Amino acid sequence: MASERVLLTVPGPDGVREISLSSPNRVVFPAAGVTKHELAEYLIAVAEPFLAANGNRPVSLERFGGDVTADGFFSKNPPRGAPDYVSSVEVTYHSGRHHPQMVLTEIAAAVWAVQMNTVVFHPWASLASNPDNPVELRIDFDPQPGTGLPDAIVAAHAMREVLREAGLTSFIKTSGNRGLHLFAPIQPMHEFLDVRHAVIAACRELERRLPQRVTSAWWKEERGERIFLDYNQANRDRTMAGAYSPRPLPTATVSTPVTWDELDTVDPRAFTVRTVPDRLLAVGDPWAGFAENPGTITELLRWWERDVDNGLGELPFPPDFPKMPGEPPRVQPSRAKKSAQ
Repeated sequence: MASERVLLTVPGPDGVREISLSSPNRVVFPAAGVTKHELAEYLIAVAEPFLAANGNRPVSLERFGGDVTADGFFSKNPPRGAPDYVSSVEVTYHSGRHHPQMVLTEIAAAVWAVQMNTVVFHPWASLASNPDNPVELRIDFDPQPGTGLPDAIVAAHAMREVLREAGLTSFIKTSGNRGLHLFAPIQPMHEFLDVRHAVIAACRELERRLPQRVTSAWWKEERGERIFLDYNQANRDRTMAGAYSPRPLPTATVSTPVTWDELDTVDPRAFTVRTVPDRLLAVGDPWAGFAENPGTITELLRWWERDVDNGLGELPFPPDFPKMPGEPPRVQPSRAKKSAQ
């Protein structure tokens, strides 16, 4: 018996494409009842702002064979059988390996990715035309036990001021879960390690201003009830869910750009695959014009050098990274103390 299919008509720069979607009535987000067909139609509805945020750059796909309560997996290489309108670019990972990575140049490519059971789109911070030099600085505000969204909001407002003093304009979005993501457009003048150092410098400055509220401590045992400023999201081959990307939660929430004025009263649970298209029609895209006036990280790198001169050096990298120059030991502080006794 042939599997159930629907034929989607997808507009694009080269005309209309027809994409066959298998199992369209399979429920992907069980609490919301959102199907695979609805997910594909959502991407068509938000095509313009979605591509502005995630297009023309390397992107990793988070895919689920069942619904989002099952285990997913990441595709960093383009899935087999990709049609000719799905582009790719050769990138270098932190391991030094080289591989092609998918690039979205039109919304049909994202819809085809949904046909391949993609739920979350994770774009790099760099463009396909220059994958080694980021075009945005990113900071993840990650609530720790005992903290929540209101604490992340306070931290985000304060970080906006820190970055303003460094000459950068900040944009904010919900993570689609409990946290917030701050992005600042930058000129592609520096490679990932420099941008990482700029992020660390900004995080350290915010720690000095809000020591009881935020922390950049890599080890969980040192964070306490503070918002974790995840500086390691600035590394090469580290990605966050893109703006307007769904998240793998049963309620079908979406990582959604908001204005700074509405941040204080924002409810991330209200932004879903079913509600975000109407929101865009009503209020527009808060990130419109995001890339029009990119700044530089020059001042933040001065702060980094100042902190290095004052004895604050490199911070730990993720465990799958090779040992990096100047990096402190990758051992939990409590274990280090026990081994020293």
